[in-house]
Amino acid sequence: QVQLVESGGGLVQAGGSLRLSCAASGRSFSTYAMGWVRQAPGKEREFVAAISWSGDRTWYKDSVKGRFTISRDNAKNTVYLQMNSLRPEDTAVYYCAADSSVTRVRVGSYDYGGQGTQVTVSS
Repeated sequence: QVQLVESGGGLVQAGGSLRLSCAASGRSFSTYAMGWVRQAPGKEREFVAAISWSGDRTWYKDSVKGRFTISRDNAKNTVYLQMNSLRPEDTAVYYCAADSSVTRVRVGSYDYGGQGTQVTVSS
């Protein structure tokens, strides 16, 4: 079992930055692929970013490439999402995700998810 707790969300103006954190508890964090997904009001949940268990490979939704960076610190059981140049369309609840398969993280079929943190970008 893996428990995930997100933090770092908030209200920011367009063009601003936020850093989300996801603290994991439970066994074998360093063996899990991790990721971030988001859900805006009235929309489907969508993939944002993922990182391999070792941290050497990353994947991003096209619209966040060059603006968002996912990273992890296995010693701290934490994954991060640095979000720069935020846009109003980035407004959503952001959820942390974990699975032994990065493919399942990317397609939304992951085993473990957090409760989410709200990100609101004003124009």
